[in-house]
Amino acid sequence: MQFLKKLKNILQYNRLFLIVLIISILYTLISICILKPKSKYSENFGDVYGYILDYKIDGNKLSITLKAKEKIIITYYFKSEEEKEHYKLSYGDYIYANGTFSIPKDNTNLNLFNYRKYLLSQKINYIIKADNIQLIKGNTNVFYKIKNIILKRIEKCSKSSSYLKTFIFADKNYIDNEIFSSYQSLGISHLLAVSGMHVSLISLLLLKLLDKFTENKRYILISILLLFYLFLTNYTISMVRATFQFILFFINKSLKLNIDSKNIVLLLFSILLIYNPFYIYNVGFIFSFAISFSLITLNKILNKGNIIYSLFMVSIVSFLISIPILINNFYQINFLSIIYNIFYVPFVSYILFPLNLLTLIFPILDNINYFFIMIFENFSNLLSNIKIFNVCVAKIPLWLVFIYYILLIILFKQFKNKKFSLIKTIKIIIIILIFINYRKIVFVPEITFIDVGQGDSILIRIFNKNILIDTGGSIKYEKEEYQKRNKEYSIAKDTLISYFKSDGVKKLDYLILTHGDYDHMGEALDLCDNFKVNKIIINKYDNNEENLCKTNKCIKLKEGDVISVKNKKLFILNPSKNNNDKNENSLIIFTKINKKNILLMGDATINNENRIINEYSFDKIDILKVGHHGSNTGTSLKFLKNIKPKNAIISVAENNRYNHPSKEVIDRLDKYNINTYLTSKNGMIKIKLYEKQLKIITALSYN
Repeated sequence: MQFLKKLKNILQYNRLFLIVLIISILYTLISICILKPKSKYSENFGDVYGYILDYKIDGNKLSITLKAKEKIIITYYFKSEEEKEHYKLSYGDYIYANGTFSIPKDNTNLNLFNYRKYLLSQKINYIIKADNIQLIKGNTNVFYKIKNIILKRIEKCSKSSSYLKTFIFADKNYIDNEIFSSYQSLGISHLLAVSGMHVSLISLLLLKLLDKFTENKRYILISILLLFYLFLTNYTISMVRATFQFILFFINKSLKLNIDSKNIVLLLFSILLIYNPFYIYNVGFIFSFAISFSLITLNKILNKGNIIYSLFMVSIVSFLISIPILINNFYQINFLSIIYNIFYVPFVSYILFPLNLLTLIFPILDNINYFFIMIFENFSNLLSNIKIFNVCVAKIPLWLVFIYYILLIILFKQFKNKKFSLIKTIKIIIIILIFINYRKIVFVPEITFIDVGQGDSILIRIFNKNILIDTGGSIKYEKEEYQKRNKEYSIAKDTLISYFKSDGVKKLDYLILTHGDYDHMGEALDLCDNFKVNKIIINKYDNNEENLCKTNKCIKLKEGDVISVKNKKLFILNPSKNNNDKNENSLIIFTKINKKNILLMGDATINNENRIINEYSFDKIDILKVGHHGSNTGTSLKFLKNIKPKNAIISVAENNRYNHPSKEVIDRLDKYNINTYLTSKNGMIKIKLYEKQLKIITALSYN
């Protein structure tokens, strides 16, 4: 008892929780900035034994999350349908895998999804591309047996199985990609993440069902059931937060520690960060704690009045808190999500989620469950077509985020003290408007070589004008039926448009296609269908762009033509005549921006280079886009000697089948001490064109 009293006295000291928070944040910063992630493996390993935590078969691809000495991701491609049928895996099976260990790559384009950091937030350091997988021993763990039984039961509900897996196993990957995109555009996708809302509902239901037990026994039983649910969801971070928050609240109440609820949330946040500092990269972790802390802090205001008022206030607070998080991760916000959540939260909480739980118990309800799922999906699809309030916003700097949250805290305090401040409210609105228009105009011109794999795509920004030269392109094959529910990777949507949004590019004034090779213009149709493009410039002597010109107004250019943008000129140096060789026929572009000479060679060959040397005279080139991805068909010593480039950029994929760039070209560039950057090694290359100097930023060094 004496110990408990001392503990109570210590825990009443509010600054203690602040000190713990500061320590956890400092530890996190040291861990992610200075210390390397620790692993029990190295890239020299080839064999691994472990238990299956999760697995997924998508066509001929098998993905496994394995618990070995540490968690590892394994990918394996079936060689035949017979082999696929042979693999009968289940949760908890003990397997052997042999293959190549590798560290997941950081994002090679600035601002885009970082798979390595995401895996680190899951405590995963390595992925294995397996050559061989063998089942050593079937599952004997009782918990995994139950999970396997639940999975089989879910699969009996063929119509609503994707939502059952979402709500029971916290796996949203089975929901159709287009449908899920509509949820994201409405700002309601968080309702499908198993989190505090679902834990609260389950807890309230169980408290009612167990009302014959004493309070402590009820809370202990509920805690045990929640821990099992946490196991089913593979310890999804939002569930980890919700479950342990419930348990800590129970301990606080049971032992009468009288710890402020806000401090419990701060303590849990700090403990989890110390356990895994890389949780800071997990969007769900940030969302879950930021909104939970805010709602607990403003509890008295939010629960004042009727249920409609409370829902509205919760929706407003959640929206205001989430704005910077949404912007810096998804680069868009929907201002109508405040209204949408008022209707969607009760629908998901009191109809869809409970109905899915009941369908798991009584599969006969599958059709009824599916009926409500269809209402949810169709209504969301309809609303997602209202685009006017769905605003794309560029990534914002941390200092602006801090100012926003400081003003928001002051505003919340005013409401808490029943003192409405018009001035502070206006300041918040002004900052939101700054968010929306941030990076819409660049005051220092810049040229960005986007990593599109084996292809070219170059973005030039001059104040509020945006020019894209080529789109890259990857060949798309007809998808099998099993693949149609999943997202097909698209350079246009997943790389170009995503990056444009993150960088504040809301339209393209010019799309210039140097020639008809697929790796230069293969994504043009997809890009034009999904992004605003004002004018399309094509090669006069290349007919491969004709399909594009059927639905879009195209301008055909040849040597001697000029594109004028904000007093800057882009000169077309090639082609001068129709040529059957596409590479020799590609547009070559020269421009001078802030006294910096830029030469973009497309897929030009030595023949083009010789003609340019004979017909044009350059004072030193500051930025050279090397022709044809560094192929030895171009970039001759004679050419380099004449144009004297300071910096050379080669747009090329890692380990490409053409073996670009050639060793000869690299040796030539080295001979003249030219600073050479490859998208395969450096990722995206962004160059800010100051008048006195160039500032070069590469994606992989930035990470």
